[in-house]
Amino acid sequence: MFIIPCAVVLGASQPKIDLRGVWKFAIDNQDKGVIEQWFSKSLSETVTLPGSMATNGKGFDVTLSTKWTGQIVDSSYYYKPEYAKYRVPGNIKVPFWLQPLKYYVGAAWYQKEVNIPKDWEDKDIRLFLERCHWESRLWIDDKEIGMRNSLGTPHLYDLSKALTPGKHILSICIDNRVKDIDPGINSHSISDHTQTNWNGIIGQLYLEARPKISIQNIQVFPDIQQKKIVAKVRIENSTKKRQKAAITLLATGATTPESKNFNVDIAAGVDTLLLEYPMGNDVKLWSEFHPNVYQLTASLNIPKKDVKDSFQTSFGMRQIKANGTQLEINDKPLFLRGTLECAIFPKTGFPPTQIDEWLRIFRICRSHGLNHVRFHSWCPPQVAFDAADQLGFYLQVECSSWANQSTTIGDGKPFDKYVYEESERMVDTYGNHPSFCLMLYGNEPGGKNYTQFLTKFVTYWKNKDSRRIYTTGSGWPNVDENDYQSTPNPRIQGWGEELKSIINGASPASDYDWNSKIASFKQPVVSHEIGQWCVYPNFKEIAKYDGVLRARNFEIFSETLTENGMKQQADSFLLASGKLQALCYKADIEAALRTRSFGGFQLLDLHDFPGQGTALVGVLDAFWDEKGYISPKEYSRFCNSTVPLARLKKHIYINSDTLSTSIEIAHYGDAPLLACIPTWKISDIYGKVIFSGKLPQTDIQLGNCISLGEISVPLSSVEKAVKLILEVSAGSFSNSWDIWVYPAQKEKIAGVDKIKIVSTLDPATCNYLENGGSVLLSLKKGTLKPEFGGDVKIGFSSIFWNTAWTHGQAPNTLGILCNPEHPALANFPTEYYSNWQWWDAMSHSNAIELNKLSPEIKPIVRAIDDWVTNRPLALLFELKIGKGKLLVSGIDLNQDIQSRPEALQLKQSLLHYMTGKQFNPTVSLPASVIQNMITE
Repeated sequence: MFIIPCAVVLGASQPKIDLRGVWKFAIDNQDKGVIEQWFSKSLSETVTLPGSMATNGKGFDVTLSTKWTGQIVDSSYYYKPEYAKYRVPGNIKVPFWLQPLKYYVGAAWYQKEVNIPKDWEDKDIRLFLERCHWESRLWIDDKEIGMRNSLGTPHLYDLSKALTPGKHILSICIDNRVKDIDPGINSHSISDHTQTNWNGIIGQLYLEARPKISIQNIQVFPDIQQKKIVAKVRIENSTKKRQKAAITLLATGATTPESKNFNVDIAAGVDTLLLEYPMGNDVKLWSEFHPNVYQLTASLNIPKKDVKDSFQTSFGMRQIKANGTQLEINDKPLFLRGTLECAIFPKTGFPPTQIDEWLRIFRICRSHGLNHVRFHSWCPPQVAFDAADQLGFYLQVECSSWANQSTTIGDGKPFDKYVYEESERMVDTYGNHPSFCLMLYGNEPGGKNYTQFLTKFVTYWKNKDSRRIYTTGSGWPNVDENDYQSTPNPRIQGWGEELKSIINGASPASDYDWNSKIASFKQPVVSHEIGQWCVYPNFKEIAKYDGVLRARNFEIFSETLTENGMKQQADSFLLASGKLQALCYKADIEAALRTRSFGGFQLLDLHDFPGQGTALVGVLDAFWDEKGYISPKEYSRFCNSTVPLARLKKHIYINSDTLSTSIEIAHYGDAPLLACIPTWKISDIYGKVIFSGKLPQTDIQLGNCISLGEISVPLSSVEKAVKLILEVSAGSFSNSWDIWVYPAQKEKIAGVDKIKIVSTLDPATCNYLENGGSVLLSLKKGTLKPEFGGDVKIGFSSIFWNTAWTHGQAPNTLGILCNPEHPALANFPTEYYSNWQWWDAMSHSNAIELNKLSPEIKPIVRAIDDWVTNRPLALLFELKIGKGKLLVSGIDLNQDIQSRPEALQLKQSLLHYMTGKQFNPTVSLPASVIQNMITE
């Protein structure tokens, strides 16, 4: 072959040859896959590794015929007229996920010349490729060496027989297609929904020379009770002869136990030695509060053969286990407060292999009160474990699979064998990390036989390796063999519940928990993917996508908003919907903390998920940056190792009520809080304390559902409608809840008798308006025609996941936006966003589509629409009809109103407004337009 390679020449004495840098490159888009056909002539292209085709600008432009890796649930992009302009060449924009600048799925070739030093002649030589995506096939010169296909661990090749001193050509074919081994096209290990289905090699790339007798791996098994470790030392002896050797073990770190020497016999081939090593009486344990990491160095010495070798690995002294329904770390109660990491890296399209970025991510998680990260259907690189070890994070790692939709598990397909192989590789590579605490196959399995298959998988690993805990799959199945159960049931909004969920179907309260939902389980329960609460897009974020991906989905949504005349509302929609989103997450998390001996929760998500139709479920964006509506300090008040909790039966009171609530605490800190005197206060929005008190002094042990006492406060002294804030503090930890108090006896309003209150515009009412009368039109829920917004599924909560992926599950709105200083709301205390006092209104309302009436209408209260449709929706607005004045309320203020204190107070506020001079509508419409939008 005639080849002009890219050369690597390093000093002869170096044990490693660094392969990072420029490589020759070619796309195998004809799928020949045979080296003789591809490299019979010089390759003119080059790329830089570590990297991907995308980071090197290689691949093809996105077109309508691009074959994506990932399920497209909503395919309307391909045929709906509103997307037509985004299907035109030169303006292709897809709404499914972030859009790559260049895209390629298939085989690609990477080639480099290396110069092997002479002193490597009698060495074992390994090629180390830290992370390939995903299948690699290797040739040395024109000889094929083999294939590797791990998604979550390095690709290792033994080249001892293939590399001799002198120049050689390394040719690697990387193929990112899904072939016989299908982990599932939505798996975050391969899917375009998240990291992209990239093609390339990242992380460390090198050739390494080792002695003929060398330590290949050490697995460290801590025993915290006996204060020792058992080291399983795997040695490769390629001399074909048994050898006597000396091995020395030395641990360094928080303490430094004495080294220990072992005289051993090493068998030919691969031999595994079990060596016990005492850690000393002052050994330090590893946990989220004390992330003590040790380094174990094993030194091998065979003086007669002049062989010296060493191997180093990190480990921690810790034990994680289930004790009944409670998780424990080092025999202390453990509550997992977690978020997902779904391989979302918009700058590169692949995970970082630098520790600084993972330290940044975990520190952000910790600032929000979290101690746990679940890697959804993928396995992170080495540095993620290193960072988690340093900071004390508990990691759930999955074997790169979401076996659903495109495939199944347990039905005899090639992936069944692969998942065992991949899990073995993962444990072999990362098993010593104390942060590697939980392992399972992957996410939400499908198939006829997955329960039986995954039960055997869990049993296999429980018997083989006790260093972590195991469950079958995230979400399901729940079997007795699991160490812990993962189930989606304990959350305030489940898939398909829509407006019947706790947050949408029950009046606001904070006294419920999940005890009844988990009563049948004998193991700890970790709730699966709670939250999924959406926020409106931050269009200023578009500029941050300056890497391999572009936020074309955001561009579509921004353009739609502009077309509907609301461009100026974008920031307000973001902040208002964000406040509602944060409220929903607070409710979800506190319910979990109120559940006795609960295992914990896994959020979906602390940061945004860019795929599956765009799921903006994070209080942080896809870059882990804040969006401006809740700070880490605010978030960690209700999500932390220690959280005071109030079991409020309701959030809305009248002043003839007595506020009575039980106060408790969830405390999963480092140690009990001794001689603690909890305090409480009720303040107004300006910080003035209205009521306050102390609860009995107590020693707060570790656990949850720990009673701190009762609060009982008559509210008769609260004379005006007001928002109050209940705050409870225990030690340095505080939490708060918003409540509203309204007068039981409503003030008489002068002139109210001249206002006509109706639910439809009959001829008499129209005549009354035409002649100068004032009318409050309050629509009964369900009486708005579909073409005017009657088909909008409105509810209190934010959108769950997104409307595309859930097929339009309710609610389809993101709360309200209003000017709290508007005189119509003067007697209905509110912020500019939805809070609990709006629950009743949102549960009894119709969202009126203003572009079907007049673009000049400026609503008093808006409903924020789904960012995909971006319709201008109103709950309250005013009009001039003839000589008269009309206030239109999409909120039903008539039905059963005596049992709805919020509706009574809102109606009172509106009537006050309508009797004053400030009620002066400027937009005129014929009465017939309003009549036409109401059903008969």
